Amino acid sequence: MEKLFLSTCVLMMILVAVAVAQEKFETDTFKTSAGDLKITFIGHGTLMFTFEGKIIHVDPFGEMADYTKMPKADIVLLTHEHRDHLDPKALGILRTEKTVVVLTQTCAKQIEGGIVMSNGDVKTIGGLKIEAVPAYNIVHKRDNGQPYHPKGIGNGYVIAFGDKRVYVGGDTENIPEMKELKDIDIAFLPMNLPFTMTPEMVASTAKTLKPKILYPYHYGKTDTSKLLNLLKDIKEIEVRIRKME
Repeated sequence: MEKLFLSTCVLMMILVAVAVAQEKFETDTFKTSAGDLKITFIGHGTLMFTFEGKIIHVDPFGEMADYTKMPKADIVLLTHEHRDHLDPKALGILRTEKTVVVLTQTCAKQIEGGIVMSNGDVKTIGGLKIEAVPAYNIVHKRDNGQPYHPKGIGNGYVIAFGDKRVYVGGDTENIPEMKELKDIDIAFLPMNLPFTMTPEMVASTAKTLKPKILYPYHYGKTDTSKLLNLLKDIKEIEVRIRKME
């Protein structure tokens, strides 16, 4: 009885923390075979998922939120080592002794105690099946000719929430490996030049992935209406614009 009471108290604390955190952020909720999935759109490349009483933060970045007011993380997914995706201070605020941090080999040079996943790895963490998929540039490069995001360094992630598969692209272009991703229900695709994709690249990727819901994210000053226009005749894909600059 005491354990049940404590579990109920913990769940209530999580729900209160999520409610406080979401006062200033947009949220969407989806039905899955294992209960509701709530997505909180924090901004830039930063997301928060709430599912089965767990909190999953993606690329927490202190310029997007006051993380002292956000719920602690059960799982953190880090896509790559750039400062707007790997913020040690924000991570330190969210992390507890029980938090599982999933990260790349390059991120692991800065963050101790995480689980390294490389492109192609699949793991079940906290009851969630997580796939690490490639994220890199082909076209957009620095002045020295190096891609902004070299192949084999960064991750995107496909997370299974019940029967819903959510793809978080990370910083990437429309790379060939995306053709191998199947049954994507919800896709987050970056659209921020010169670092990631143009609206045309995102539209091309969407036509390949065929997600039911497409969220452009990490889009900076890119005109999102261009993407809406490019996909206006593709009725199978619903494009949702949220505050993810």
